[in-house]
Formats: sequence, structure tokens, C-alpha cells
Amino acid sequence: MSLSREQTLREMGLAPQWRLRAAPVEPASSVAVVVEPVAVVSLVPESATGLLNWDQLAAAVSSCHQCVLGEQRNQAVLGVGDRNADWLFVGEGPGAEEDARGEPFVGQAGKLLDSMLAAIGLKRGKDVYIANAVKCRPPNNRTPEPEESAACWPYLERQIELIEPKLIVALGRPAAQALLNAEVKIGAARGQIHRYREFPVIVTYHPAYLLRSLLDKSKAWEDLCFMRRTMRELQND
Repeated sequence: MSLSREQTLREMGLAPQWRLRAAPVEPASSVAVVVEPVAVVSLVPESATGLLNWDQLAAAVSSCHQCVLGEQRNQAVLGVGDRNADWLFVGEGPGAEEDARGEPFVGQAGKLLDSMLAAIGLKRGKDVYIANAVKCRPPNNRTPEPEESAACWPYLERQIELIEPKLIVALGRPAAQALLNAEVKIGAARGQIHRYREFPVIVTYHPAYLLRSLLDKSKAWEDLCFMRRTMRELQND
């Protein structure tokens, strides 16, 4: 039996009292708050990925050993969903369950992400593509090192080129920093429209963080409303 929107919000801990205020803030055009530049120097030549189709890209990711993560994985995790999606959600990296199954966001954080998507009328695989900044699991689910993110960047870059999403959502700090090539603080970067090339980017919390920090779920609901409002504006342009 399908859940109502209110029931879905209760399931993910986003109660109805966190609806948009009467006078929502218009999307800003500012860029992410930058503390200092982050040098993202790819270890994979651009020519190695720039012309790849989806099958070739999947094969390249599966056989990649550009960094130490490739030596410890069970399998690389390219991504999942609609390859012509308007929405692209980018997380940090695979966890243990993702590493075992070869699909991003299949653990508890994935269940929360699915509930977040449902709260704004979205569904995994339907006009939604989900990927990660790094394609192999970091040991003990640690944050990816800069050189690991750099090694994987051409793969995410090519995914963006192939999908051509209307909106990219960065889930968490590592994903935001990979996309914006800058040091990012989530609290300062929220509620704004950033840019990767011509693609709008919205920054929000990673679902795994929300599982540990319940007080920030209200902020996540605000971000979801901002995403939905921004997409409506983009689709009407």
C-alpha cells in the first residue's frame, strides 16, 4: 500500500510543521563559500573518458585501478537510474552494502534518500539518476581522500555530460567539493544555486549524516522544498 505524502514525511522524520514559509526565499545566484581552493588534478586523462558511451564508461569504471580504492573493492559502483534524468543526485562513495551489490544508496542512508525523494514526488530510477563522487568503497566508509576523488572525477564528469541533467544535487561535503572544486561548508552553501559549468547545483546534507543528526532533518526538508521550487523554475524556462 502506498504511503500518503504526510505519512512519508513522518517515516523520514520530516514532520509537516516544516512546510515552506509563506514568503519563500528566491534562489540566489551566488557561488559556494570558498575557504581555499581545492586542487582537483585528475589522474585519468580526459581523452580516456571524454568520448565514452555508457557501456564503455561502465567497463572503464569496473576495470579502474587509478587509486588504492580500486585494490580493495568488491566491485565498482557506477550509478543507477534514468540516464536521461532531469535530476542527478551525487553522494560521497559506496558503503559496505553498495560495494556488495554494486548499486549506490542501498543501505539505511539509501532508504532515507528514497523517502526524501518521495517527499517531493520523485522515485529512484524515474527521471532520477544517482551516482557518487568516488566509485569504490573507502575503507571503513571513511571520507575519500583528495587524490581518490581526483582519480574518479573524469567518470562523474562524463556521467554529467551523458545525462545532461537540469539540476544536480550534491549530497554532502565531499560531493559538493568535487562538483564545485572548492572547499565547501554545507551550512553556508545550502539554499543557494551554485554552478558546475552550465549545470545548476544545490548542496544539502548526506542522508547518512541525517541519520546521525536528527536536528538537521528540518533543514533537509527546507532543502527539498528549495530543490523542487528550483526545478519547477528550470522546467518553465
